Amino acid sequence: MNHFRSLLALAAATMVATAAHAQPADDPALVARARAIHDRVITLDTHVDISPRDFTTERNYTQRLDTQVNLPKMEAGGLDAAFFIVYVGQGPLTQEGYDRAYQQAIDKFAAIHRLAEEIAPTRIGLALTADDVRKIAASGRKVALIGIENGYALGTDLGRIKEFHDRGGRYLSLAHNGNSQFADSNTSERTGTLHQGLSPLGRQAIAEMNKWGLMVDLSHPSKAANLQAIALSKAPVIASHSAARALADHSRNLDEEQLAAIKKNGGVVQAVAFDSYVKIKPPDSPERAAAIAKLRQELGVQGGAGSMTDAPRDEYRRRLADVDKQYPPGPKATVADFVNHIDYLVKQIGIDHVGISSDFDGGGGVVGWNGADETFNVTLELVRRGYTEKQIDKLWSGNLLRVMAAVERTARQLQRASE
Repeated sequence: MNHFRSLLALAAATMVATAAHAQPADDPALVARARAIHDRVITLDTHVDISPRDFTTERNYTQRLDTQVNLPKMEAGGLDAAFFIVYVGQGPLTQEGYDRAYQQAIDKFAAIHRLAEEIAPTRIGLALTADDVRKIAASGRKVALIGIENGYALGTDLGRIKEFHDRGGRYLSLAHNGNSQFADSNTSERTGTLHQGLSPLGRQAIAEMNKWGLMVDLSHPSKAANLQAIALSKAPVIASHSAARALADHSRNLDEEQLAAIKKNGGVVQAVAFDSYVKIKPPDSPERAAAIAKLRQELGVQGGAGSMTDAPRDEYRRRLADVDKQYPPGPKATVADFVNHIDYLVKQIGIDHVGISSDFDGGGGVVGWNGADETFNVTLELVRRGYTEKQIDKLWSGNLLRVMAAVERTARQLQRASE
């Protein structure tokens, strides 16, 4: 039955896309209208991974690096704002593991501050509030925000939630790929649960996040953990980079029960342009599957490339490119496939609860939006499908900024109440 519903949903999305393409993509009037809208709205991507090595005096985002996101590419594609991610991979639940992850997190916080405050303060500013985003964008600069992916770096010290907020973090997910001390991961569907959702420490963490103004991010924990977090949160929540499970049956995507809970909570789902979350492909050929399995075993890869540290990730991507040449993968998802998820989410939970994200430099990207320099193509596809400027403004940033402002208000209220 679930499979049947998924097929119906996919067919409906395909019909919408087909009807929307009745007007040619190269119609100059349509392109001009899309360009004008793109220039007027604030385009905000809620998930861009980073490496501190790209935030040094010698090598940084003022240069057109081979990264999917940097300032020249943001400027070329009209991407106004991005949450740069303080990500740590899941490790052992030991003090040694926590300490190592904490230092990795601090290095990434420092890198983002260095870009905005020392390397390129005339080209990008760090936003700490929803109003900051609008003010910095109005000044003509790009906007940096900070998201925290995986509460593992907190250890068992809940005081670090306020510390990470004070360092500029504005959202936090309590798990990544692998169960953390706070929450089960979406990967527990395969590996088994540790907490049956949130741990007692995770429940306390939700309260601390509400108090200090960190948006609760649902884009990696398990379904049970997410539903528990929504029930506990006194503020709207986000899924910073998740797609619709009805269209792509992956544990990282959100099913109807989670979507309905997010809508009721007043939150927002930031649809993600990540190939394998957008479009489930046929299985690899036996030869390709064997070559990838061998590569992953040799490099000790547990999750995707985005879950790895710099050196092994570079080696993995280099050697995977060789595998791709020898055993070509199936066709990648496209911008149209990605916007099918936006269409579906809008239909399910309403235009006020949907946003946009890429997961660039963490494995994200689809044909047509594979870097910040191609950001306009998303707006163009939305215009092709009949979205109005007001709706596109909500999708690109308005909904996320509404939630961010609500979280700020809740934090102020909770802090006053505890005085």
